[in-house]
Amino acid sequence: MMLTVRCKNCNTELETQTKTQVCGCPNMTTITGCKITAEDLSQVIMVKPQSEPQRTSLFSPEDLQFQESRRARKVRKLDFEVR
Repeated sequence: MMLTVRCKNCNTELETQTKTQVCGCPNMTTITGCKITAEDLSQVIMVKPQSEPQRTSLFSPEDLQFQESRRARKVRKLDFEVR
């Protein structure tokens, strides 16, 4: 998960890291994790958007098909007599 932005004022590219990064120009483009702030966000270009991590399944295709068929089952409601 990498996010890269560029400040149009100073052409500084900032990437996501564990610490906060600031470009230093009067626009003060700041990136913290996946949060982007600036004085004027119209002066910020997103170079590389944050991509979703690839999810690998622990289940085989047969297991996934079985789970999908189970999910489609109807729930039967039981009626009890109250005395």
